[in-house]
Amino acid sequence: MLVFLLDLSDRIDPKIYPNPTMDFYERDAAYIQSVSDAFYFHLRSKKLRLMNDKIQIFFDPEPLNSNINDMSEALKYSFTRKTTTIDKIEQVKKTYSTTPIEIYKLAIEDNKYIGSDTWKFFKSKASDYCMEENHRNILVILTDGYIYHENSKFKEGNESTYLTSKTIRANGLNTSKWEEKFNDDNYGFIPATQGLDNLEVLVLGINPDSKNPYEEDIIRKYWSEWFDAMGVEKYEIKTAGLPANMDKVIKDFILK
Repeated sequence: MLVFLLDLSDRIDPKIYPNPTMDFYERDAAYIQSVSDAFYFHLRSKKLRLMNDKIQIFFDPEPLNSNINDMSEALKYSFTRKTTTIDKIEQVKKTYSTTPIEIYKLAIEDNKYIGSDTWKFFKSKASDYCMEENHRNILVILTDGYIYHENSKFKEGNESTYLTSKTIRANGLNTSKWEEKFNDDNYGFIPATQGLDNLEVLVLGINPDSKNPYEEDIIRKYWSEWFDAMGVEKYEIKTAGLPANMDKVIKDFILK
């Protein structure tokens, strides 16, 4: 099973976060295509009698635009030995090469960014939406590495359900001794659930604030310790590199 979790917060807005090389929403769409190409290759090389595969996209919270939700439904495919045809496999390749970029464009056009509740997705939905027994289960998260939603903003000591560049600065994690402070004062994400040992996670698009030279390391520390606490045994966390450079990295994770 292959699942995408898309972060449609204002991180994708090219006016707020411009990039002269390639806009971040375009990078996201290209990453999705690399993942879907790997899925397509997997299907084409698999024997029909062994077919039992799914690919789908989720958001949390769901976008307010019903057209975006309709598009995401069109990106949900299920393959069994009884339902698989060459035409259906080819349809996946075609749909995933065009529809994701349209989702991002619609979200940008709407300009109604409602944040990213990634923590709640793991708490309430990850085990139901992303995991099936006797399957290899992969969750691909498209995010800049920051998590924030006003309806899921909690703290327990120095652990929290959110992470922003502002909170990193407020916590004093912007010096060369950030890791010592992180460990001594028990910073990190509150574990959202447990038992995710049958889930592999690939995080793509990390985009740390350049004003803090330690920001990327801090973001990685938050996410990696969070995954460890929830039982995720295989994961990779990648920055927002150019799609041409990321293509092999993505396909290696999916296909190996």
